[in-house]
Amino acid sequence: MCTHAPRSSQFMLLLVMPSHQLVRKGVELGFHIWSVWDRSQLEADFAPRVEEVSEELLLTDFTDETGLRETIARTARRHGIDTVLHCGHGSSVLPVVREAWQLGLSPNPPAVHERLQVHEGDDRVPAEAPRVSVETLTVNGTHYVVGMTAQRITGPPHYLVTGYLHPAPLTDDERKIIGAAVEERLTATGYRSGPAHTEVALLPHGPRIVSCRAHLGADRIPLLIETASGFDLEAAVFKGLLGSRPVVPNASQYAEVGFFLLPEGRLETYTGTEDIAVTPWVRGARFPYTVGDWVAPVGDPRARRAYVVVEGDTPEQTRERVAKARQDLVAEIRPATR
Repeated sequence: MCTHAPRSSQFMLLLVMPSHQLVRKGVELGFHIWSVWDRSQLEADFAPRVEEVSEELLLTDFTDETGLRETIARTARRHGIDTVLHCGHGSSVLPVVREAWQLGLSPNPPAVHERLQVHEGDDRVPAEAPRVSVETLTVNGTHYVVGMTAQRITGPPHYLVTGYLHPAPLTDDERKIIGAAVEERLTATGYRSGPAHTEVALLPHGPRIVSCRAHLGADRIPLLIETASGFDLEAAVFKGLLGSRPVVPNASQYAEVGFFLLPEGRLETYTGTEDIAVTPWVRGARFPYTVGDWVAPVGDPRARRAYVVVEGDTPEQTRERVAKARQDLVAEIRPATR
């Protein structure tokens, strides 16, 4: 089924699993946005922020495929939605895209997302292999590499991700080879429009794509790109819907996000968050826990909710500043069973 572009100066979008930062950027550009989330997946402190900047926050059960598709169809018809975009990943992607495609409101056919999911290859990559995340924006079938971000990891035996550094310290040749591999994958799947987040392992014989997903990078990677180069990737997603091609300046500095490395257990007390927030080189920070909350261990995806974003002139400087922020956060955590 053919899709169509927004039909007037009033652009109506239905976004599934958007961040409040993304919705806010769209609203600032004049889009009217309805947001859909599964109540069990939307974090409590994010819910009011998403609702505040959306025309409406619709909560549904993503495990109920029929109900989810009905929510998409009903909202699209009631409000004259121009485009439906899924901004996350997981089992809800295909039901949303299939319904949107039937309604003529998806920029990519379901087969594209099916092919993207088929090509996951993490099980064939050594855990110690360096990895970079590649952010792209596709406009009318042309793929634009926006940035490459390096993972910060622990040592053996687990090699857990502890943060990200942007831009990744790569040579020009490495960037060209990695970018070409990502563009080839997107072209092979038939991807026509929107952002993509691709994880690439750097192996001795060349880069290997581990995963490629049709959404923005998580863990505040868009903020890292904006901090380092001034390019607003979240805003560019909306401009891309209107056919605007991204022009990304060269990075003038480095930006790093570091997750707070806390032990698993029950939070009893904590201090330091106020000092971290007003540190001059800190560009963002979040500590979503309150006293009595269970703190997820390092390596658990939920642990990435607590982070600090810093800027600096070198990768060494950003590493030091992340370490300082981690030191400034003093938390007493009592190990216990749930």
